[in-house]
Amino acid sequence: MNPSLRAEVEAWIADDPDPKTAAELSALLEAGDEETLKKYFNGFLQFGTAGLRGPIGPGPSCMNRAVVGRAAAGIASYMKKRGMTKVVVGRDARYGSEDYTFETAEIMSGAGMDVYILPRPLPTPVLAFATSYLACDIGIMVTASHNPPQDNGYKVYVGPEADGIQYASSQIISPTDGLMAAEIDAVTSLKSLPRGDKWTILDEEVISEYVKRTSALAPRPGDIKIVYTAMHGVGTETVQRVFNHAGFATLILVDEQCAPDPDFPTVAFPNPEEPGAIDLALKKARDFGAELVIANDPDADRCAAAINDPKVGWRMLRGDELGVVLGEWIARSKPTGTFGNSIVSSSALRKISAHYGIDFKEVLTGFKWLAKIEDLAFGYEEAIGYAVDSETVNDKDGISAAIFLAQVAMDLKRDGLSISDLLNQVWERHGFHGTEQISIRVSDMSAITRLLAGLRQAPPQEIAGRKVESIDDLAAPTDGLPPTDGLRIWLAGGIRIIVRPSGTEAKMKCYIEVITKTSDDSEALLNELREPLKKFLAG
Repeated sequence: MNPSLRAEVEAWIADDPDPKTAAELSALLEAGDEETLKKYFNGFLQFGTAGLRGPIGPGPSCMNRAVVGRAAAGIASYMKKRGMTKVVVGRDARYGSEDYTFETAEIMSGAGMDVYILPRPLPTPVLAFATSYLACDIGIMVTASHNPPQDNGYKVYVGPEADGIQYASSQIISPTDGLMAAEIDAVTSLKSLPRGDKWTILDEEVISEYVKRTSALAPRPGDIKIVYTAMHGVGTETVQRVFNHAGFATLILVDEQCAPDPDFPTVAFPNPEEPGAIDLALKKARDFGAELVIANDPDADRCAAAINDPKVGWRMLRGDELGVVLGEWIARSKPTGTFGNSIVSSSALRKISAHYGIDFKEVLTGFKWLAKIEDLAFGYEEAIGYAVDSETVNDKDGISAAIFLAQVAMDLKRDGLSISDLLNQVWERHGFHGTEQISIRVSDMSAITRLLAGLRQAPPQEIAGRKVESIDDLAAPTDGLPPTDGLRIWLAGGIRIIVRPSGTEAKMKCYIEVITKTSDDSEALLNELREPLKKFLAG
């Protein structure tokens, strides 16, 4: 075995606070399994604007107590340099989440911080709310959101202003992520750090206050039949409390998916957007004669919905469609403030905003950017993330989106209308906005780098048989946005294509928007574009 690798592994084992992962590495050393050890020691798990996220396992390249402890120590150092003293920690019900929570608490307490812990596994929006409600400097949520079962993660929120940014209890962005990462990199040993045992396990007050404020989004409840699935995550209890407090009829639960289960046994991938993920919910809706299906992802910060479409029967709403429904309804109330969505989301919200005379702002992909819009009245991203009440939670919140959607559906029902009718009203006014995402997996990120470099050096004249009318290089934006890796391509016929690398996986993503007179025209055009674009992305 490579001597330097052996020395690195042995040093990590000696410093590992978890006997289980230390023993796993020792067994690999004894077996001489250099290949596996190289996988676990392929650099420290990268800390960025999404915090930490990766597979559970031993060593610096995975999620484990040693990596989390170093992250906590680095964040504590960042806090000390800014006079910050107060941190709240929440967790989901994934494997490792409880261990990582208390590893964080011990390190933070040892560093002299006032540490508060949510009383049990709870949704991410509750942690985001708690960060603000308790006037904490930092909020940490242990969750991998909708990632597969083998993953876990670590989201970081900043309560007040920091690094020249008005955070208002939202997720970190640059330069804060880099400043925290530098402090984490400077942590060389956990065993040399003091550990504390002083923290406060929060009571029900924070949760009850979140429930009270969120349920107020639905002041006109009714007897609408709604099927709900938590996708094996932590949403059920809090969602039920919100709906009950608002006065809605009891939710029809998908029994197989309502309790937290870190194995996510009924779905191939615990994301309601994935094909087949809400099949059980749709069956429940048919069996019970439901009028709406609502799904959260495992940490309940995202919201998806399905409707009984008069043309095709039960179907999922695209993320952009739900954004249009929520945005149109809020716009009709003549709100103060600004609407916003991400650059890869539909242009329909911009048109809705203009129609009602509401300020609009477009931001980079990622809800952390939407949360920085001052006086955000409504914001969404096409990946089923929505903010309908940024004063309560300055982040995407799948629970507030769910109760607000229920109110929309109830109000429409009283008027003899449906969500389909509302969408049709918008399409009649602005044209039908068809959107779709195509993803191409690659062997490594270098393939994506080569593709984008090739497109920049030799811009295509035609894609999918249609003339390229213009290309915006998002790395050198001219519209005031921060630079990001990607291209916005306009084809003849007003077709918009955005090509960008995934921020979390070795994927190239392509976002398409077409604007047509009808949904049939849109589907026909998307069918025409789909395969040529896949070939285009494949290089």
